[in-house]
Amino acid sequence: MHSLRRKSISTLALLLSLAAPSIAHRSLAQSGRVASGQSSPAAQRPTSTPYAGDLSIFEYPGRDKKLHVDRVMDLLSIAPGKSVADIGAGSGWFTVRAAARVGPGGSVYAEDINPKAIDYIRDRAAKENLPNIHPILGIVDDTNLPASSIDAVLILKTYHEFAHPIPLMTKLKASLRPGAKIGIIDRNGNGTDHGIMPNVVEREMAQAGYKRIGQYDFTKDDGQDYFLVFSAD
Repeated sequence: MHSLRRKSISTLALLLSLAAPSIAHRSLAQSGRVASGQSSPAAQRPTSTPYAGDLSIFEYPGRDKKLHVDRVMDLLSIAPGKSVADIGAGSGWFTVRAAARVGPGGSVYAEDINPKAIDYIRDRAAKENLPNIHPILGIVDDTNLPASSIDAVLILKTYHEFAHPIPLMTKLKASLRPGAKIGIIDRNGNGTDHGIMPNVVEREMAQAGYKRIGQYDFTKDDGQDYFLVFSAD
């Protein structure tokens, strides 16, 4: 009888020891989610490393025509007197074109997380006599744009680099004026290859509180690029 009891106790102890790692792992995972309020960083989608090289590569001839930049600005209702944000501005290629469109009565905020890009754009604006350009150094999850200041946003080939897209775009809403349009131009990809699929962008933007109001494929002749327009209203 005592032998049978010892055997039962030993069997129970073995079962508990085998279950302990699983229970401990689940508890740690649950406590991690409670502490952070979201999934762990490892669960985030893949992203591309932000470009930090020679900024002049974005200034190649014919880019205006390839991108149909005037039509892009028309669809974002960029007009004289408007306030525009170029998020992930890089060399300021789009920034200077938007600055010409909005004129002296408008403003363009050129945002980037790369301090070298901000210095580059500041020097460029001075050389090209464009005082309506305002360089803004952002951080990974906040553009640092002024509150209630933006009529239109363009995110040109940089959304796939956003490490924290949902917090970033959620915070952006505080900088938007009523009726503001947010345009995202990117290319099909898996996140790591300087591209991201449009359905991923749409899902994340919806989580951040936006709705898609337009979808276009004219921004590149090979059909790999797409142009999505969103609204927070």
